[in-house]
Amino acid sequence: VQLQAFGGGLVQAGESLRLSCAASGINFNYETMGWYRQRPGRQRELVASNSAGGLKNYRDLTGGRFTISRDNRKNMVYLQMNSLKVEDAAMYYCNTYPAKFDWGQGTVVTVSS
Repeated sequence: VQLQAFGGGLVQAGESLRLSCAASGINFNYETMGWYRQRPGRQRELVASNSAGGLKNYRDLTGGRFTISRDNRKNMVYLQMNSLKVEDAAMYYCNTYPAKFDWGQGTVVTVSS
């Protein structure tokens, strides 16, 4: 199983980023996929999920600023993050929801004020 997130970077508050996650070794088309984040000194938390059937759920922390999507043909899941805030800075990961597999490579998002 490989869950490889990428697309993070350094942005200024108010800017946008699009994260991508490539999943392999899982039955992707049948899995609910999620984006998670871990901020310094805090536990990892769910950000958003996207079921195989297209149902999307967002944690309140996204405030309507984030959009999760997936491409079942490519085994990819995406997180469009707009109007980023300093408090969104974290390591972002993808996994199934609930998380069933080892955490793969995350991607760092840094937001400057």
